[in-house]
Amino acid sequence: MGESNIKVILLDEALAFVRSLPIKVQEKIVYNYKKIENGLMSKDLFKKLDNSEIWEFRTLYNGNCYRLFSFWDTETDTFIIATHGIIKKSQKTPSKEIAKAEKIRQEYFKNK
Repeated sequence: MGESNIKVILLDEALAFVRSLPIKVQEKIVYNYKKIENGLMSKDLFKKLDNSEIWEFRTLYNGNCYRLFSFWDTETDTFIIATHGIIKKSQKTPSKEIAKAEKIRQEYFKNK
């Protein structure tokens, strides 16, 4: 794999979410975002949500869907900022989670 300059950053809430999960799930999530950092852009792992600037990291483990909501910051370096996470219970991503990630994204750029 080629060297990419993408860096994944987990904000406090995203980090707390990941740390709350079983260790095997944590390892899989880290493994998946390392793939992204290494330039492997796969829709199975990382997908832009419709009608928003929000993306989701997708991790499937033992039949559970783990989602970390994220956005890009490419102003100086290329960062993917993970805002928070959920265990997804249905096909549809809850719009309140997307709105929450969008709000965090706006705050992030306002305070930058």
